[in-house]
Amino acid sequence: MSMAGNLRKVTSLGRVGGLRKVARLARRRPRVDLSHHARSPLGSSVVNCVTYRDGERVPVGSDLVDTVEQVRKQRDGFVWLGLHEPTDQEFAGIAELFDLHPLAVEDAVEAHQRPKLERYGETLFAVFKTVCYVEHEKLTATSEVVDTGEIMVFVGEDFVITVRHGRHGSLGPLREELESSPQQLAKGPAAVLHAIADHVVDDYLSVTDSVQADIDQVETDVFAENGARADPGRIYQMKRELLELKRAVVPLARPIEDLATRPIRVVDPEIQAYFRDVFDHLMRAKEQIASFDELLNSILQAHLAQVTVAQNEDMRKITAWAAVIAVPTMVCGVYGMNFEHMPELHWRYGYGLVIGVISVACLVLYRGFRRNGWL
Repeated sequence: MSMAGNLRKVTSLGRVGGLRKVARLARRRPRVDLSHHARSPLGSSVVNCVTYRDGERVPVGSDLVDTVEQVRKQRDGFVWLGLHEPTDQEFAGIAELFDLHPLAVEDAVEAHQRPKLERYGETLFAVFKTVCYVEHEKLTATSEVVDTGEIMVFVGEDFVITVRHGRHGSLGPLREELESSPQQLAKGPAAVLHAIADHVVDDYLSVTDSVQADIDQVETDVFAENGARADPGRIYQMKRELLELKRAVVPLARPIEDLATRPIRVVDPEIQAYFRDVFDHLMRAKEQIASFDELLNSILQAHLAQVTVAQNEDMRKITAWAAVIAVPTMVCGVYGMNFEHMPELHWRYGYGLVIGVISVACLVLYRGFRRNGWL
């Protein structure tokens, strides 16, 4: 049985004793390469399982338990196991094999966790929020701008287990990039943790650049000639999407800072220097998000001010026209009272005089309002 078949049994068994039964079946099936998920015969959460020694990828054995024991015995390599949205049953055997803490296992399976860094004995557990920019032709009040996922990482002295949730954030390209730099991969599981953190934070910067383009477009529309008629729903939508991005970036600052400064057994001091670089990039993303939030607040306030000004202009126009119309209304109201004795009531030129007076008065009012900018 191949490593693929073995992993299928591991994810369905909760006892190492059950795992030993897998070894007896290992010789009955041909070896299958798990290096690419498209060739994985599992049809389950296991995406990849690779062993590295001195930064180089080495062939895996036929039994996962024996492979892990061999790595631990030789103390010169580590196992990288990747999973995607595993269930409790699929993860139970793996959790027991690597002695993972139940609380960390629960977080890894349930997902929807806040970015954090926790230590359980000799195992480090990190949670990263992944983000992806959602392409759209035109920003509307219902456009999805930022999509999020999660990557949980278990790091021990001789293993790395990554658990991914969401539709994006594949670690395949990252694994290939690491394998192209054996000198970095030779630094152990902490090098994988750094690569994942660096990959996630680089995505933050990429998404913030794309979000900035959307904010610039909203700003241009608001300050256009007819900016008061712009849809304010787009501004609120951008603030909601920015809040989603903020929830992913801001809480990660403390874990990355701990990895960069605090002594942690599974993180080599040489790797901590790389985490300081990741922390600098994270701070840049955090500052950009804070500036975007302030800018959106300013844009929203400017839009509301434009709407108020436009409403005031409309009210002035309505008031001016009402004043103009009030003159003929008053005159016609007087001559509509039907008194018997009224001035010019029976005069031959009375009608023309009244119409002339009304026209002159309306013209004077119109010119006065126009000169003052009310019309």
